[in-house]
Amino acid sequence: MATIEECRAALEKLSDNMQGAGGDVRAAAALDRSVSCHITDLDVTFAGRMTGGRIEVDDTLPGPPREKAQIRLAMAGDDLVTLVGGELNFATAWGTGRVKLEAGLLDLFRLRKLL
Repeated sequence: MATIEECRAALEKLSDNMQGAGGDVRAAAALDRSVSCHITDLDVTFAGRMTGGRIEVDDTLPGPPREKAQIRLAMAGDDLVTLVGGELNFATAWGTGRVKLEAGLLDLFRLRKLL
């Protein structure tokens, strides 16, 4: 099972990857939205913002998200680590329910270029 530190490092790597991307991916990453990522097996939530092509994690909170972020992810810690590491395909993980993504319809259309 991934640790909180490994999950935070995976989110930082994802953020770095987003900032270094070009074209459609960079445009999709340029959203300014509140973000939460609930790590279900650790029962911890990383909360912050997607802004300037990066994900800035402001808080690590126990339990599920306290506020409804504009972009919400939920998954096990191991899935986050393998997803960011390129060992798990997002579409497969999302289609099988291992990863949950909730956002407004327009945001989902933009985010599909990232994922």
